[in-house]
Amino acid sequence: MRGARVLAFAGAAAFIVAASVLGLAAPAEAHNYLVSSTPKAGQTLTTLPKAFEITTSGPLLNLSGGRGFALEIRDAAGRFYGDGCVKVSGSTISETAAVGPAGKYTIIWQVVSTDGHTVSAELPFTWAPTDASSTPSPGAKTPPDCNGTAGGQAPAEPGAAPAKPADANLSDVLWIGGSILGTGIAVVVTLLVLGRRKRTTG
Repeated sequence: MRGARVLAFAGAAAFIVAASVLGLAAPAEAHNYLVSSTPKAGQTLTTLPKAFEITTSGPLLNLSGGRGFALEIRDAAGRFYGDGCVKVSGSTISETAAVGPAGKYTIIWQVVSTDGHTVSAELPFTWAPTDASSTPSPGAKTPPDCNGTAGGQAPAEPGAAPAKPADANLSDVLWIGGSILGTGIAVVVTLLVLGRRKRTTG
């Protein structure tokens, strides 16, 4: 009977350890996703906002001056608009809004999650200005680079598989998980030994 109780406790301890390890691993595998944007996907703009913005589900990893981040505005003819100066702030990237003549446009954006994943996607919108005095930007055949100072890079092909998480994040999870697992095993072994001693002396 005593042995059954010890084995039941050991099973419970093993379950707790496994749950702890899985709980630690889950955040490391998660990556950011879009929660809001200016403009919204499919929206028709009649007035131009001060900036185009992409807001994600969590803080962004910006350790190299914006490298890995991008926000490109293209029209249906493939011309580029904006200055290429992407600002990273918390969970949001933004760029001064600029477009050409009325028509269909696409924002292609890319961010780096705090877990090291690179995430990119497309966001279509329509530009239909109501102000006849609005002056369209001439656009360019090549992506703007913030006057040669941009630290970013061209967005990956939207829908591509995210990059592998940073090795540092994975090693931290394995180290912490291993420590918890080792502690759990030590507790189980100690309980089994004590149970056998009591049966021997009883």
